[in-house]
Amino acid sequence: MRLSQMLFVTLRDDPADAEIPSHKLLLRAGYIRRIGSGVYAYLPLMWRVLQKVSQIVREEMNATGAQECLLPQLQPADLWKESGRWDTYTKAEGIMFSLIDRREQQLGLGPTHEEVITAIARDMIRSYRQLPLHLYQIQTKFRDEIRPRFGLMRGREFIMKDGYSFHVDEASLKKTYDDMYQAYSNMLRRCGLAFRAVEADSGAIGGSGSTEFMVLAEAGEDEVLYTEDGKYAANVEKAVSLPADIEPSRFTTYEKRDTPGTETIETVSRFLQCSPTQVVKNVLYQTVYNNGVTVLVLVSIRGDQEVNEVKLQNELTKLASNYGAQTILNLSVPNSQVQQTWTAKSLPLGYIAPDIPDDYIAANKQIHPQFLRLVDRTAVDLKNFVTGANETGYHVVGANWGEQFKLPELVVDVRKSRPGDRAIHNPEQTLQSARGIEAGHIFQLGTKYSQSMGATYTNEQGEEKPLVMGCFGVGVSRLAQAAVEQSYDKDGIIWPVAIAPYHAIVTIPNINDTQQVEIAEKLYAQLNQAGIETLLDDRDERAGVKFKDADLIGIPYRIVTGRAIANGKVEVVERATRKSQEIPIEEVIATLKQWVEEAIGK
Repeated sequence: MRLSQMLFVTLRDDPADAEIPSHKLLLRAGYIRRIGSGVYAYLPLMWRVLQKVSQIVREEMNATGAQECLLPQLQPADLWKESGRWDTYTKAEGIMFSLIDRREQQLGLGPTHEEVITAIARDMIRSYRQLPLHLYQIQTKFRDEIRPRFGLMRGREFIMKDGYSFHVDEASLKKTYDDMYQAYSNMLRRCGLAFRAVEADSGAIGGSGSTEFMVLAEAGEDEVLYTEDGKYAANVEKAVSLPADIEPSRFTTYEKRDTPGTETIETVSRFLQCSPTQVVKNVLYQTVYNNGVTVLVLVSIRGDQEVNEVKLQNELTKLASNYGAQTILNLSVPNSQVQQTWTAKSLPLGYIAPDIPDDYIAANKQIHPQFLRLVDRTAVDLKNFVTGANETGYHVVGANWGEQFKLPELVVDVRKSRPGDRAIHNPEQTLQSARGIEAGHIFQLGTKYSQSMGATYTNEQGEEKPLVMGCFGVGVSRLAQAAVEQSYDKDGIIWPVAIAPYHAIVTIPNINDTQQVEIAEKLYAQLNQAGIETLLDDRDERAGVKFKDADLIGIPYRIVTGRAIANGKVEVVERATRKSQEIPIEEVIATLKQWVEEAIGK
């Protein structure tokens, strides 16, 4: 392709609405163009990158025996109501675009396709002889992000590979899950990316276990905790660890103490001259279930620890049936204004005890009349601890479970792991932190969808059993931008060779120089004929402009038909290292072919 004929416009300055380097560079280099909030056009250079990423994904998926298909983006709400996720996606998370058609039917634009694929399996799979089965697609998805940002990282329209597998049992699912773990690792390696596979929370997708594939980058929205020995890595939402040891309590008898102005753990610890590890902190949450019932939740946790709200939400979701519901719409720490909607009297904030009376909750048919009391494991073994006295300005010291306070029946793990914690598998290892961009996620769904939607098969004994399912996703457009976020410099993008839009660019410094043009045209034709995808910068621009643009768009190899042609050579510059060398013209094709093949592992 000749740059003079391409839709190619670069920007000198960073766009005002771009926040992270990759977003700025893709806009400046003419790869994408913003059409609306979270909506981008993929311009010719970007589309070539996306096609290359898609092809790598397709090859790795096909190698496992998965079959490609294409599922509808427009999905009936009834399917989502069968699975119980309609409220989750349209109200709780609010990420599904929903609409009503002229027949007054509710529809959604697909953010994911578990319901559709399960409906297909329900209609078409009858016998164990048809299993296992693995279908996948590469297509556009839609999510109504609250705050679209970072370009293709968190857009409202994006390209994704999503796959779904069906099995007779968990052992068969585990084999496909392991195959996908390897396939996803292969995809990211072939794309030239540094990544880490980590344990992850399954979120609204559900299932028994999941792994995220994180492209390592400072601008990543996710925090990954890992150990140096390579034996543990998890998203901070999922991570588990050993907290710091409890310091012995300095209190030996139970008493109520006047502690004015000590609403925080820091201030009460300083006032009482005790360690935060001796304090039971009681954190108040409010959760709204999908049937409209609001439940007030009190989490008792050790004073030096923080609540992991993802873990807490998972625990509360498990309890949904206790309140006649299926899922959670909202989880929050109620502010003073919200508290007024359900409190019968003013709460002693900062001084709440584990046994705060239920009569603080006003009578209201939409509000559950009792606090749901949970205790984190970090607080269970505390002796002679400090906690609130249910009276503003007062704490109690020397308290014990089973004596002054009843230990809540629900003991949970909802603490947030953090860097520096000791690892469970080896306490000599401490958790380290890194930032990551989630590029892929694989799930062991089990029978979550097949049971709710009635998707069954007949086993060898003639019994009807629910299908066991897996789910596997790769963000194709996100992965492409993640590659930029991981590899750039002050002058522009540095594409990995395997997914660069073109392998090489032939630059003519002076288009009025007949010899420069002739040699460039010849090399351009021969390189493309040899399978080296090549651009020709034949624009009527200054050489400096062309060099800057070549650096900005990040083509791996730049061939310059400049002064060196007087000696029968051309200058070849490697974008990643900036290494420049003069190569005889007759050796350029073979040299570039070797470099490209080595870079992409052929």
